[in-house]
Amino acid sequence: MPRLLAPRFWAVHLLALVLVAAAGALGVWQYDAWQTRRALDAADLTRIDPVPLASVIGPDDPFPGDRVGQPVVLDGTWVPGGTVYVSGRVQNGRDGYWVVTPLAIGAGSDPALPIVRGWVADVAAAPEPPQGHAELVGWLQPTEGSGAVDADPTDDVLPQLRIADVIQHVHQDLYGAYAVVADRVPVGDWPSGPTAVNDGTTGLAPATLEQLPKAGSLTAVRNLLYALEWWVFGGFAAFVWWRHLRDVLEEEDAPRVPADDPVPSKP
Repeated sequence: MPRLLAPRFWAVHLLALVLVAAAGALGVWQYDAWQTRRALDAADLTRIDPVPLASVIGPDDPFPGDRVGQPVVLDGTWVPGGTVYVSGRVQNGRDGYWVVTPLAIGAGSDPALPIVRGWVADVAAAPEPPQGHAELVGWLQPTEGSGAVDADPTDDVLPQLRIADVIQHVHQDLYGAYAVVADRVPVGDWPSGPTAVNDGTTGLAPATLEQLPKAGSLTAVRNLLYALEWWVFGGFAAFVWWRHLRDVLEEEDAPRVPADDPVPSKP
């Protein structure tokens, strides 16, 4: 053991310790992410009391991962010109569209939150977008990222509700989230809050969270596999460290074979 603590081995020990510690820490991080995803999938915030939007997310904030489905009280002004239709939403076995109109939180020029007002089977059957002041409750959702490609970027039909796509249809900033009108439940049906005003659902079938695209079954498992991968890498680094030290010590302990005496040269 004292031989392994010799200064000539210090650099090797330090490198190995750094690699093993880094791999272990990254594995723990991915494992925690896996557990967090499982906990979020099991949580249902949709029936808890709504809170003001500003207490959950600001215009420039990233989406808070522990607030998926959080009911929020929304007070603002509709931006009818930014209405889009999100395809691939199924209701009672029928394929259709989400009708989405941004709501400027405050005045018409303030940052807006896209609002899923309801569902239609055909874009042509959608009612005119609402205008003016609105008060409602919506379930907060993160921007979608299914990877679907928009076949025609020039129209108002989108394959997914991605903020980066919706922002092409408005002239103001958007929040990094959207909200689904909460089952047309008036704000006043919760213990606190005003009655819903001009919530934009007239003429539309209710949109539900069940119409969200299903997340892949391996979404959370991927984090667990990454954790295992990092731990295997740490174990491999430790093995290489041990193997290198063993080879060096065995080479030093190997018996030395004396070289043959040279044949004297003739005078």
